[in-house]
Amino acid sequence: MVWSLKMPNQKFTKFLEDRVSELKQSGFAAHIRVLSGPNSTKATLDGKEVLILCANNYLGLANHPEMMQAAKDAVDKYGAGMGTGRMIMTYDIQNDLEKRLAEFKSSEDSLCFATGYIANLGAIWPLMAEGDTIVSEELNHASIIDGCRMSRNVNRLVYKHLDMKDLEEKLKTSAKERSKGKTMIISDAVFSMDGDICKLPEMIELAEKYDAFIFLDEAHASGVLGKTGRGTVEHFNAYGKVEVQMGTLSKAIATVGGYIAGTENLIYYLRRASRPFVFSTGYLDPATCGATMKALEIIKREPERVQRLWDNTRYFKKGLQDLGFNTGVSQTPITPVIVGPAETARELSRYLYEQENIYVQAFSYPVVPKDTARVRTIVNAHHTREQLDFALGAFERAGKKLDII
Repeated sequence: MVWSLKMPNQKFTKFLEDRVSELKQSGFAAHIRVLSGPNSTKATLDGKEVLILCANNYLGLANHPEMMQAAKDAVDKYGAGMGTGRMIMTYDIQNDLEKRLAEFKSSEDSLCFATGYIANLGAIWPLMAEGDTIVSEELNHASIIDGCRMSRNVNRLVYKHLDMKDLEEKLKTSAKERSKGKTMIISDAVFSMDGDICKLPEMIELAEKYDAFIFLDEAHASGVLGKTGRGTVEHFNAYGKVEVQMGTLSKAIATVGGYIAGTENLIYYLRRASRPFVFSTGYLDPATCGATMKALEIIKREPERVQRLWDNTRYFKKGLQDLGFNTGVSQTPITPVIVGPAETARELSRYLYEQENIYVQAFSYPVVPKDTARVRTIVNAHHTREQLDFALGAFERAGKKLDII
């Protein structure tokens, strides 16, 4: 067969041109900065050394020498990867990691996925059937929203952010509409743009009252909440009250991947019914497994990391508030500096990067509601007090320069 030169499809080309133009005009992710070395409190972005104040490396583990060595040791033993799916064969190191994660989350078993996003996609819809109901938090992460959308022929209700009265109303509606179907309450544990925490005790009471089960996204909670960093269940002493816990390995654990933790039956079922698990190949790779198990060991061995995280968080949050910045309703290391107009947030981010050598990212609509644009700061356990004082001084100079404070 002789192929002739094919002209690009004009409708497809026009679609891409229009979408790219819209994104450029909105300023959304106008420039993605390039990291050219390890990510720590200071790092090299676009060839410039800056103070990083927006990373999810909560416990400062991303470059821990023991984790790096554990990754190397795992590669030496197992190679780079096995090149097949886990329904065909599985590494013992993958099974060992899932046992460690189950212990970390005080559950019977766990199952790993390639990312936290895929963990939500891979667990939500297999757990729901025709006639079931999902009651989802208004500000849930995109991965939850997409997982719920994939759950066809189910009733989907959304309750207002942290509004337990509205949650109860939606559960009443669910109880009236369903006959034999089940109901799932699904929520972020910590909300990624505002840094507030779900009302888990009230959710548990309502779940028991209306015969529902709870699916909790622990992405920003594991390694952060609870005395030893085990998450929201530890924070509220709610052991045995949450049926499904989802977690990510790419934030406080500082590797990559996601997981679902729960009962042995839950994991047995998902291992065979979750299409993203069954039909994906080669995850988690040996290096990631080795580094992740070492991270869990370090967290258990050094609970003072969690304490340092919270000491730094309280110090920096109070400093911003004392300067007159609006930090919203944050209860966690995620501390937004809310400025209103999208351009003001972008100007603040640019000023801090260009004039103060501090990197914080700006967020605006549609990521956050209109007129609540912000830069999102995230303090880590390994920030020094001197770095935080420097950052507060820089925010004060920027705030005055841009008429924010």
